[in-house]
Amino acid sequence: MPITLASLVQHSSLKLAVLAGEGRLDTPVRWAHVSELADPVPYLEGGELLLVTAMKLDVEDAEAMRRYVARLDAAGVVGLGFAAGVAYDTVPPALLDAAREAGFPLLEVPRRTPFLAIGKAVSAANAAEQYRAVKAGFEAQREMTRAVLSARGTSGLLAKLAAHVDGWAALYDVSGALVAAAPSWASRRAAELTGEVRRLRDRSATASAVVSGTGGRAGDRVELQSIGSGRRVRAVLAVGTGAPPGTAERYAVNSAVALLTLTTERSRALLEAEQRLGAAVLRMLLAGEADHARAVAGSLYGTLLDEPLRVVVAEGATGRRRTADAREAGEDGSGGAAGEAGEPEGALPAGVEALAEKTESAAARAGESVLLVRHDRRLVGLVADGG
Repeated sequence: MPITLASLVQHSSLKLAVLAGEGRLDTPVRWAHVSELADPVPYLEGGELLLVTAMKLDVEDAEAMRRYVARLDAAGVVGLGFAAGVAYDTVPPALLDAAREAGFPLLEVPRRTPFLAIGKAVSAANAAEQYRAVKAGFEAQREMTRAVLSARGTSGLLAKLAAHVDGWAALYDVSGALVAAAPSWASRRAAELTGEVRRLRDRSATASAVVSGTGGRAGDRVELQSIGSGRRVRAVLAVGTGAPPGTAERYAVNSAVALLTLTTERSRALLEAEQRLGAAVLRMLLAGEADHARAVAGSLYGTLLDEPLRVVVAEGATGRRRTADAREAGEDGSGGAAGEAGEPEGALPAGVEALAEKTESAAARAGESVLLVRHDRRLVGLVADGG
């Protein structure tokens, strides 16, 4: 955990005393800063413990001290450390009263404790917290790597990620359908995000979005991350937490995105090789050389090439879909179809491409093989009998 005012007060070598704001000592301290300006706010970022000797403050003016404390509080300063025995032996009453009225943390720093010692304590604690976060992130990466390589695969990775962020995680395919979620109770909540996932899918492969209050749930923060390299989205990861992820949790999410990208993104050379093999097998089948086709395909498509065979053809001009016996498919599927104006030659229209994505995703979820060949603005493929 980040260092807090309470941690500094309990630090045995600093000897700090709490004079006001006892109820706010659990506030994290980002830095310790020294300033004698009457208005240091323009030079602060928030989260600082401000250290002063009050040499240039009008500590006798009660109203001025109220304004001073109010400005610090509004700027996100977590507390004020007053050096006793330097300009003043004790904290001036006007400053003490202003801090107590505002409930603003006021610490008395004894003369024998230099401001530098407080700064070193904060710096050392923050460095230790950063190291802990990095170490936890690497540990999360190792656990998720082992999980994704295990029999559970993606489901195991999501379970590890959900545990590390103290929330839930879900993966969607490119069609927006829910593939897996962890823990199991998160499936219903994840299903509510289908619309958001589809909107993210239509953007680049490095897109992300944050959705708050999913399904009307206050405090439910969901971060969506697209999965894929280049410009094509292959999947979408959703991570639900009650608050924005900390450093360690962010490392875990980034590691999950990297691992999912590696497991879902196939290399261009492999994809082209699969397409060439699929086209060759399909041509053999249409030419009546089923035995040769099965010999070339081996076990790649399982029983998909067993008779009877059914062929599906989707054309670009109308998005029509028709089936034919394999003996008739050569006539039915030959030639090109005119596509929509403005589309590049050889590209599949959006409707046909969506059919390809949906078919591939459904087959992957069912653990089945499907042979799809994109050719001449058509989607030609083999489907299981009755598909």
